[in-house]
Amino acid sequence: MSQKIRWGIIGPGSIAKAFRDGVKQAEHGELVAIATRNPGKPGLAEEFPGARILDGYESLLADKDVDAVYIAVPHTLHAEWAIKAAEAGKHVLVEKPLALSEHEEDAVFHAHKKAGTFAGEAFMYRLHPQTAQLIDLINSGAIGEVRMIQSSFGFNMGRFQPQHRLFASALAGGGIMDVGGYPVSMARLVAGVISGKPFADPVKVSGTARLNAEGTDDCAAAILTFENGLIAEVSCAVMANLDNVLRIHGSEGRIEVPDFWFAGGNRDQGLGKIDIVKGGKTETVSVNETAHVYSFEAEAASLAIIEGRSEFSAPGMTWADSKGNARVLDAWRRDAGIEFSVETYQNRTKTLDNRTLGPNEGVIPKRSIPGLGKQASAVALGFEDFRTFASGAILLDAFWERGGNIFDTAFVYGAGYTEKLFGQWQKSRGVREQAVLIGKGAHSPLVYPDVIGKQLTQSLDRLQTDYVDIYFMHRDNTDVPVGEFVDAMDAEVKAGRIRGPFGGSNWTKERMDEAIAYAERAGKTKPMALSNNFALAEMLEPIWAGCVTAATPDFKQWLIDRQVTNFSWSSQARGFFTDRAGRDKTENEELVRCWYNEQNFGRRDRAIQLGKELGHSPIHIALAYVLAQPFPSVPLIGPRRLEELEDSLKAFDIKLTPQQVSWLENG
Repeated sequence: MSQKIRWGIIGPGSIAKAFRDGVKQAEHGELVAIATRNPGKPGLAEEFPGARILDGYESLLADKDVDAVYIAVPHTLHAEWAIKAAEAGKHVLVEKPLALSEHEEDAVFHAHKKAGTFAGEAFMYRLHPQTAQLIDLINSGAIGEVRMIQSSFGFNMGRFQPQHRLFASALAGGGIMDVGGYPVSMARLVAGVISGKPFADPVKVSGTARLNAEGTDDCAAAILTFENGLIAEVSCAVMANLDNVLRIHGSEGRIEVPDFWFAGGNRDQGLGKIDIVKGGKTETVSVNETAHVYSFEAEAASLAIIEGRSEFSAPGMTWADSKGNARVLDAWRRDAGIEFSVETYQNRTKTLDNRTLGPNEGVIPKRSIPGLGKQASAVALGFEDFRTFASGAILLDAFWERGGNIFDTAFVYGAGYTEKLFGQWQKSRGVREQAVLIGKGAHSPLVYPDVIGKQLTQSLDRLQTDYVDIYFMHRDNTDVPVGEFVDAMDAEVKAGRIRGPFGGSNWTKERMDEAIAYAERAGKTKPMALSNNFALAEMLEPIWAGCVTAATPDFKQWLIDRQVTNFSWSSQARGFFTDRAGRDKTENEELVRCWYNEQNFGRRDRAIQLGKELGHSPIHIALAYVLAQPFPSVPLIGPRRLEELEDSLKAFDIKLTPQQVSWLENG
C-alpha cells in the first residue's frame, strides 16, 4: 500500500512534538497541518516543518486535506474535540486519557461509530514491539504461573503549582489522570494474557491518594483484584519519583521492565529491554528496536484507517479496553474522593462537546396527558444508575435533544442522589418549566399519609424546584384507609407542590377505584395516573416486594375503560426480549422467575417474527407495543449509554396496528 494518512495535530505542546517525530517514521502517515489558538507564536513553523499552521481547532476539522487528527490538548478538551472530529468526518488518535471517565469515552466512541471513523487512545507503549515480546514471555511460561503485578509511573514536579495542568482541578490534574492509566492498562493487559484474552477487568478496585489543595492527587496507589485471583499493585505520582518499573511475579521467577512506558528509553527511542530474574540469575532480552517510540502507534493508527477499521487491534487499546481502563480510573478516583471542578454542575453548563443545550425536539413525539398542563414526551427517562453529575448529564442532555422531557425520580432512588442529579441538571440547563418531573415518595416501610409531605419537602430541596409535575406514592399500605392518602396528596395539589396528576405506583385497580370513588364523594382531586409494570411479557412474580403488574387482561381492560395514564416501568421486560433470554437460557434467576412461561415465550416468538418482517429487533417491537395501547401509556426507559438510548428510540419507527397488537398478545 502506498497510501498515506494525512495527519493534523490539535495543540502544539510537547506530546504533539513527540507524535510529530513518530509520524516522520511511519510508513503510512504524514503530518500536514497543526492547529493552534495562537498561530503567531514564534518558532511554530520551525518546530513543525512542512506542516501548515492553522488558526483554531475548527479550521483543522474543516480542512479537506486532513484525514485524521491527533488530539494533544489538555485532558478536559479531549472528549469535546474527539466528538467534534467525528461530526466532521475525521479519524482521531487521542492522547491518553481519551476522556475524563468511562461515560465520556462511551460518548466519544458512540460518535465515531455513527460517523464510521477510527478512534483510538494513544497508549504508545501498547504498540511497541516490547509489549509483544512481553506477551510471548508470559505465554511461554518463562516465570511459571503469574501471581502478582507491581507497576508504577511517577515523577516529581518539585513544587505545587495550582494553575499548572498537572495540579489544577479545572484541568483534571493529578497523577491518576496523567499517568495512572499506564500501570492500570499494563496490569489489565497481563491479567488478560494469562486468561487467554486481550485484556481483563478487575472485579475489585481499592484506591487511595494523597490530595493537594486543589483536591487532585500528588501521588496515588490502588490494588486491583482479578477474577482469576491475580493481584496488581499500581501507583502513580506527579510529586514523587517512583521507580517506574514493571514487575510481574510468577511461581518460578519474575520479569522486570525498567521504564516500561518508554520501552526502557525515552520519547525518542527505547530498545525494549526485559529482565527475567530466575533462580538468582538475571537474563536480559531485548527487541533492539531503534525506531521512535511514537512511530508504532502512528503507523498502527494509519493502517487501521486505511483498512477501514474503527479501532486498534490488540494489544493496542481497543474501544472495550479503553472503557475498561477508564472504569478502573473512575473507581480509583471515587475511592480517593476526587471530583474535578470541571465536572460539577456549576461549571459543566454545556454539553460534552461544549454546546449550549439544544431545543427539546427530535424523534420522540409529544402527547397530552390527562391532568397535565403541558405537552409531554411519549416516553419517560429513568436514570437512577448514575452517581456523578458529569456522567448523568451526558444521557440527560441527549434525551432532551431527542425530544424527551419526562424525567422519573423518586425519594429513594440512589439514596436521594437521582433527585439531586436532576436538580443540578435542570438548574444548569435552565429547562425546569419545559420539563415534566415525576416525583415519588412513601416507599416501604414508610407508607403512611404523613410521610408524603415530609418526603416531598426533602425531594423538592434536592430537585431545586418548588413543585413536581406528576406524583406517585411508591407503594400502597392497605392497612391505611385510602382516603387518608388521597387527602395527603390533595393537600399538596392545593399547596401547588403537585401541579399535575397523581396516583399510585404498584397499586391494584381495586385500590385505585376506592381512591377515585373517595375523591368524588369528598370533593378532592381524583387520582388520575398509575405507575405499574406493563409490558408485552406479563410479569409472573413481583421483581421486588410490593410490585404490581398492569399487564393482565383484566387490568389492561380497566385501564382502557378508565383511560387512566400508566407510566410503565420495566416496559421492555428487563431483557426478556433480548438474547439474554430463551427457553434454554436459565442462568438469570430474575428472568426465569419473573417472565418465563409459555405465554410469554409465545409473545417473544411473535415479536421476533414481526421484528424480522419490519426490519427491527424484538426489543423495538416490545416498546412499540407499550406505546400502541388504547389508553394513555407512557413507558419508562432506563438506558445507561447513548447507544442504548438511540436503540430504544428506534421503536418510534414502528406504528403497530390494533391487529398487530392483538396478534402479539394472542397469536
